[in-house]
Parts: sequence; structure tokens; C-alpha cells
Amino acid sequence: MEEIQNKYEEKYEEQFKAHWDKVYQALNQEQTDEFREEFLDMHPYDQSLFFIDQSKEKRMRIYTYLSPDELAEIMINIDLENTPAYFTEMNPRLGAMILSEMPADDAVDIFNEMDKEEVVSFLTMMDKESADEIKHLLHYEEKTAGSIMTTEFVAVYKTQTTVEAMKQLKKEAPDAETIYYLYVLDDDKRIVGVLSLRDLIIAEDDMKIEDLMSEKIVAVSVAKNQEEIAQMFRDYDFLALPVVDFQNHLLGIITVDDILDVMEEEASEDFSKLAGITETEHPNDSAVAAAKKRLPWLIILLFLGIFTASLIGQFEETLNQVAVLAIFIPLIAGMAGNTGTQALAVAIRGLSNGDYENEGKIRLIMREATTGLITGTVCGIVIAVVIFFWKDDIFLGFIVGVSIMASLIVATLAGSLVPIIMDRLKIDPAVASGPFITTINDIISILIYFGMATTFMDYLM
Repeated sequence: MEEIQNKYEEKYEEQFKAHWDKVYQALNQEQTDEFREEFLDMHPYDQSLFFIDQSKEKRMRIYTYLSPDELAEIMINIDLENTPAYFTEMNPRLGAMILSEMPADDAVDIFNEMDKEEVVSFLTMMDKESADEIKHLLHYEEKTAGSIMTTEFVAVYKTQTTVEAMKQLKKEAPDAETIYYLYVLDDDKRIVGVLSLRDLIIAEDDMKIEDLMSEKIVAVSVAKNQEEIAQMFRDYDFLALPVVDFQNHLLGIITVDDILDVMEEEASEDFSKLAGITETEHPNDSAVAAAKKRLPWLIILLFLGIFTASLIGQFEETLNQVAVLAIFIPLIAGMAGNTGTQALAVAIRGLSNGDYENEGKIRLIMREATTGLITGTVCGIVIAVVIFFWKDDIFLGFIVGVSIMASLIVATLAGSLVPIIMDRLKIDPAVASGPFITTINDIISILIYFGMATTFMDYLM
């Protein structure tokens, strides 16, 4: 079965490459009709891959070969951080027409990546209807339901019949983001129900919409955070969610393709924070831009490192008397940092997924404390035995072993507690980055280690 699958994939790749070569050849030879025929036969995502693979000169040619709505389909499939550069290089009026052809929410996403001057320029050149719709969405705070929703949906009134609703659907479907759900409104334009396309198709012609609709509506506030909305899509397997104001008026909908982009954005952002970077880095960032994003945490960690060094200086007398203690500083600090980062990753993942409510958080802390005790005891015994045979010193082995055991317990607890506390304070738990928690655990482990060594100094000497 696997061999058949591999042959199928190889055949598909060969066909894809042959198709790609035809498009490339038509573009090189400036054969407009041949290019359009072959290019438009490709999937929109493949079109975007082909587009970004071309030089600026060839992209300028593509701009003249395709219509604004065809170019809009390409731009939607390009990573947001790269899209503004293409709008800058093309004719501004063409850019305005492309943005007018896009779903409003996608255009807003692109505008959020542009300078304000560029946004104003494009809005001025766009057709009034599209510009007004985009301006309306730009007013909403970034990363909220309002900023990612689309206003291109189909809504019907509960007093309509299925025939009237079907006629309306046929008229509005070409411009709608999705038609799988029809949202039902009352006379005050408040959402009162939802109707699936399937139920509408199989219903009798003279039936009222209010008799067909489901009143079990799950809607989100226009101010709701996009990360929480992504969790709702994951938990309930929604294809779309209506967005309402405080009076339950339907303002727009959020579709699953928008949520997939949100999930990718949030994952990249959390990963950056875990790595100690204040903002998500983009591949096209210059060295100066990348340095600006990394420096804030590095400066903080630098001063924490100085504090750690000064702590070691407080135990200078202990080190002078038993110099061998210095050998095990990196070992103890490194083990504590690694353990804390492991617990941190588990806690942040659970909090991000919404796995831990109040009881869940207590259970997490208890589990991590037990895990720290087990791992700390095992590692402590192993290192104590190793030091005994290596240095022939049972007391040194005891001190290092107990220090590692205590450090691992504390580090594991810190790795799970810090994100939970931050979550309670409404701070993104990912801010408790790996480097930050590692440095904190370095300080704790050094205090434990030298505190033990100072206490049992007589036995060591």
C-alpha cells in the first residue's frame, strides 16, 4: 500500500513540475493567453508560490496579464508580512483595485502590516463601498473578533419563506465568505437563529424561516480576544461564528480559514516569547530590526546575570576554602534551568489550550511538585554516587546531590507556578520565557547549593 502511495505522489509531483514549467515558459516568452490558461488552472496557493518565486521584472509582467480579482486571490494566499512589499512595487491604482476585490477582513489584515500613509493612500483610491467597509473594520482593536471578522455573509429574516430566502441566497452568494450557514434576524436586526444550507434546500417552499431555524446560537462579542475564539473553533468544530454587539445585533462572521491564520499567528508569537523575543521576527527583517526585538529581554537577562554573579561573590569565602565546589555550579544551574523550562512548556501549552481550570491548575501544581521530587531524588542519588567514586568524598556527593534534588523540586514548581500566576493577573503566560525562568532558577539553585555548602563547611574541610 505504501509503495502504491509513493508512486502516486511521484506521479503527481512530475505532473505538477511539468505544469509549472509550462507556466514559466509562457511567462518568459510573453505568451499572454498561454500563460493565463496554464496559470489559472493552478490552485490559488500554487499560484501564490509561483508568483513569489519570480523576479520583480516578471512579477510586473504578471500584473498586466491578470485581472484585479485574479491577483486578489494570489495576494490572499501570501504570508501577510510579505504582502505589503508587492503592493508597494505595483501601480497604486492596480493595488487599490486588488484590495477592493478582496474580502474586507483580508484587506484589513494587509493594511495592518502597512504604514498609515500607505493605508490612507489606498483607501482614497478604492471604490467608496469597499473603502467604507474596510474603514469600519479598521476601527476595531487589533486581535479582537471585530478585527478578524468579515461583513460578507448572508442573513435572512425569520418572517421570510424558504423561497424568498433561496432567492436572496442566490443573489448574495457570489460575494459571501461562506453560505453554509444563514443567520436569521428579527425586525430589529438582532440575531435570533441560524439555518444550515442543507435545511434550507430540503425544506418546503412555503415554510417560514422561523419554523426551520435553530435557536441554539453560539455568538461572540465584537471585543472578544481572537485567542479565545480560536479555542472555541477547536472545541466545537465550527465552520463560522457570528459576531455581535452588546445588543445582539449581527455585525459580521468569523470563518475557519481566518482562525487558522490566528492559530499560526498566536503560535509564532508564543514561540517568540518563549525564546525571549518581544515581537515575532519575520524572515525579511534586517539585522538591526532583529536586534531591536531581541535586545529588551537580553538586557533584562544581562542584569539578572550580574545579580547571579554577585550572589556567587557573596560565597567567595566558601569557594576559597573548598575550591572544588566551583566545578558543580554549571551542573546544578543547568539542571534547574532545564527542569524549569520543561515544566514551563507544559504549563503554557495547557493554559493556551484551556485545559486547566481552577481545579486543573491545582492538579497541575501537585503533579509537577511530585514530578520534581521524583526526578530530583533520582538525579541527586546518581550524582552523589558519581562524585563519591570520582572525588572520593561522601560529604561533597551528599551536598551536591541534595542541592540538585532541592533545586529540581523548586525549579519544577516555579516553571508551573509562574505561568499560572501570570494568567491569573491577565498577563500572557508566554512572557515567562525560557531564558527568564532559566535565569530565575539559576539564582535559586545557587542559593540552595552554596547555602548547603556553607552549612556543612566543617564536613567538607
